[in-house]
Amino acid sequence: MSHKPAISPVASPAASHVEQMIEDPQGRVQSVLVNLGESPLAWLHARGHLSERHYLAGDRLRADWEKAGLGARVTMRWDAAPSTGGRGAAGQAVDPTLTQVSARERFDGAIGAAGPGLADILWRVVCAGEGLVAAEKALGWPSRAGKLVLTLALDRVAGWYRVG
Repeated sequence: MSHKPAISPVASPAASHVEQMIEDPQGRVQSVLVNLGESPLAWLHARGHLSERHYLAGDRLRADWEKAGLGARVTMRWDAAPSTGGRGAAGQAVDPTLTQVSARERFDGAIGAAGPGLADILWRVVCAGEGLVAAEKALGWPSRAGKLVLTLALDRVAGWYRVG
């Protein structure tokens, strides 16, 4: 049987829910309701597949990825140019570019801590929001290998971020 889920809209309170047909580990096909607005990381955590520590580490990594502005941009940035010194400069907020540089350094450090063999699945699931099945297929891995590798990567990232 194909592992490609069949998606069909379902009448639900929120339009972001769809019904998916999935195959469980025993080969039985089941119908599940999926919230399209929920990240794959949150989905795994909510169903007990990831610990709180792993979830927090992944969430920090995703936040740093977003703060660093590493995602693709669709439009031009129209932010005002940063102001230079002068009166009142001491009380101003941190320069956004410094925030981006700091976030990029943290992101690079966390990805480096995960290691070259684990960073691929980590980035795909946590930052790109790709589901485990899609990430496994894209990487050419056997089914159900992604969860194990993802938890190993998140464990290393949690250590790097010093998450409880």
